[in-house]
Amino acid sequence: MSGRGRLALCAFAATLMAAGAMLPLVDPASWMVQAAFLLAIQSGVGALARRVPLARPLTVTVQALVTLLLLTVVFARSQAILGVLPGPDVFQQFGTLLNAGGEDVGRYAIPAPATDGIRLMVIGGVLLIGLAVDALAVTFRSAAPAGLPLLALYSVAAGLSGGASWMWFLLAASGYLLLLLAEGRDRLSQWGRVFGGAAPGQGRSPAGLDSAGGNALAPVRTGRRIGALALGVALVVPAALPALDGGLLESTGSGDGPGSGGGTISAVNPLVSLQDSLNQPEDREVIRYRTNATETKDLYLRIVALDQFDGTAWKSSERKVKDVPDRLPQPDGLSTSVGVTEIKTNISAAGSYKQSWLPLPYPATQVKINGRWRYEPAGRTLVGDRGQDTRGAQYSVTSLLVKPTPDQLASAPTPPSKLLREYTRVPDALPDVVRNTAKAVTRGATNDYERAVKLQDWFAIEGGFRYDTQVQSGTGVNAISRFLREKEGFCVHFSFSMAAMARTLGIPARVAVGFTPGSPRADGTVSVGLREAHAWPELYFEGVGWTRFEPTPSRGSAPDYTRPESPSGGATNPTQPETSAAATPSAAPSVSDTCPAQQAKQLGECGAAAPQEILPPTDPGTPLGTVLGVSLAVVAVVLVPLLPMLWRIRVRARRLGSSGRTSEDAANRTLAAWQEISDTAWDHGILPDESQTPRKAAARIVRLGQLEGEAADAVHRVASAVEQVLYAPQPRPGTGLADDAEEIRAGLGAAVGRGTRLWALLAPRSTVRVVWALSARWAAVTDRWGVRRWRLDRWSGSQWAAGRWSGILRRASRQRG
Repeated sequence: MSGRGRLALCAFAATLMAAGAMLPLVDPASWMVQAAFLLAIQSGVGALARRVPLARPLTVTVQALVTLLLLTVVFARSQAILGVLPGPDVFQQFGTLLNAGGEDVGRYAIPAPATDGIRLMVIGGVLLIGLAVDALAVTFRSAAPAGLPLLALYSVAAGLSGGASWMWFLLAASGYLLLLLAEGRDRLSQWGRVFGGAAPGQGRSPAGLDSAGGNALAPVRTGRRIGALALGVALVVPAALPALDGGLLESTGSGDGPGSGGGTISAVNPLVSLQDSLNQPEDREVIRYRTNATETKDLYLRIVALDQFDGTAWKSSERKVKDVPDRLPQPDGLSTSVGVTEIKTNISAAGSYKQSWLPLPYPATQVKINGRWRYEPAGRTLVGDRGQDTRGAQYSVTSLLVKPTPDQLASAPTPPSKLLREYTRVPDALPDVVRNTAKAVTRGATNDYERAVKLQDWFAIEGGFRYDTQVQSGTGVNAISRFLREKEGFCVHFSFSMAAMARTLGIPARVAVGFTPGSPRADGTVSVGLREAHAWPELYFEGVGWTRFEPTPSRGSAPDYTRPESPSGGATNPTQPETSAAATPSAAPSVSDTCPAQQAKQLGECGAAAPQEILPPTDPGTPLGTVLGVSLAVVAVVLVPLLPMLWRIRVRARRLGSSGRTSEDAANRTLAAWQEISDTAWDHGILPDESQTPRKAAARIVRLGQLEGEAADAVHRVASAVEQVLYAPQPRPGTGLADDAEEIRAGLGAAVGRGTRLWALLAPRSTVRVVWALSARWAAVTDRWGVRRWRLDRWSGSQWAAGRWSGILRRASRQRG
């Protein structure tokens, strides 16, 4: 394979390796296969165009046109002329897809679904980056600047995903370094010799070859410097970018396939996403629901139950899952003597809310939802199967409001031995202070219900605890004891600690994770935001089942059955529900016997009506303008400091490139090469002297630049060529000028220190010519405007004088008349 062929292949590979950082952003990842196929076609077209050969700008143009055709065939075939050629309808379709993709970016959490708009954005972006890399590295033979588009691709992907993993960083870095090495090998194979100048005091052979152990090659040095700079920026830039919110409490498993329990969620540090949700600067709406319950203070939306405690973390057990039954089984431990009210709730999740577990009121008795969902009986939860999640889900839930009395809880019989053994298990490494504190707080209680209420009140009211979402969750077996000592934390600390302490007292306990009931809206719906994320303990009482408690101060609401009862007089407590006599909950909401007839059709327990359907929450997510603004800011931060270097690379390529075949073109090329050598010397600290002849200027560059050997000979050769085209009767332009210019640049770089070489690369002094050129153009514009203004003033003065004399003559004429 030729040198350019290897370079093109490395450019293709480097683009794909950098694009790997975008894989976590979109799901499924099949878009990458399509992007790789289209990128291969684009690279192949470039290779063919260079083989013809075509001029370099024309090669890039052909690749761009082929890329446009490819995108047309993939995304707008029905709007294209003959299914291939782009027309106005194709560009309109592209605009529509890009607008839709921008909306999808703001609507969905990471990973976003591979909608047509998002696919066009990511595939089109990869192709544009690939075109830039191929043009810079292969067509224009400058692999070092090709790292900038690769850096932009990686940095934006890493920033949007909250920081790409080290795997993607190393992959992108490896692709870039591979590209640099391929370019260095290609250049050496063309030169046939090393053109790096010897360091001061180091000998060289007559042919210009470095002695053993001599200098590093100039292109390798340059590539290494730029590579180190680009990789350093790639580490810093993603840290400065905001990460798109990834939803609340994403589980580590999805319950794929039969027999899997549906993942794990652990704490006391694994619910960091819960803490992040509570600390969001903006309370984004994630769920909206409408219910026929008269009040919603007890309507917690439960996601999952954490029932395993190893002293370091709470997590959900790996349990069997099965198909969702038409009606869920009777809740464990719920007796027919306990009052219940059946309610119905219609729930709609935002498109940006991604969660493998389905938020449900507890205990649910029936769930109507489309999609691949599985049922886990022990926790009475629904978990997504094969990637199913809650994004944009709309579903209906029938559930029970369980209303036990304090007497029923206090007189609850002993739970079954199997359940008692499983849910009171605590690790041996649990500090003794947890058990001792639990005993001290519940001293004087005569039953498990009184112990549970004493624990709740101690945390929420009497213990002097402070609610603070900024407190670090902590890890290890001492996390709970540290919380009991410092007495500040958020719901994770309170719920985990109370559940652990309850277990030490022999009360079956677990932790539920989900949302508090939310805030009512004017249209009758209830809005649930990220800051409603919550965790609370559930304790088991035989005859009632799993029962919610609320130990977290200022969060949620304490259940009625944990509050002191009002003194009983003659009348019954109006808030006390009637005991259901049915063996199983009724399919229809229960109706109080004292319900007035005129209220029989109102919502609630009095003849509850089915709630209306609702639209999904209008969650705009991260605005597209913000994403684009951040991306542009990143590109600006990366590119602006490198503009002098990029300008010099462009000017050097233009001066040393071949343009035209006439003798006049050859003479201009010779003068351009001499100008490039003069600017290169200037970049390395040798100020130009326009008053000297080319021969004296060459001797000055050799002397001040400490050039010797082949580099010194190259300076004199170019100076002789300049004298030929300027003064000879029959000019004979020199040959090999580009090679001589590169030889001189390498020699000047080898003769100076590392700091001077770095400044010559990143902040070359000759870029001041840009300022001079702009100043000259501004002076020309102002001079031209000054001439025009002088003429305008003269014309205006003549008009004023003519008008004045005309008035005088008219007045004189009237006087004579």
